[in-house]
Amino acid sequence: MSKTNNPLRSRDRRAELPPAARRALAEAEARRREGAKRPAPPEEIGGRDGPDPARYGDWEVKGIASDF
Repeated sequence: MSKTNNPLRSRDRRAELPPAARRALAEAEARRREGAKRPAPPEEIGGRDGPDPARYGDWEVKGIASDF
């Protein structure tokens, strides 16, 4: 099937969405643009490597894991 005859183009699909869904997509797109403008957080000195363990609810120090 050629691209010109594709019935599932994203523009067409978006037009078929209810108004609330279109507003949600526009809001998500605006948040992504705002997130791209923010500077990276400062590097932590003396902190742990990798992602923050509190964010995932999993703590591990020297091979001992605790989950609260």
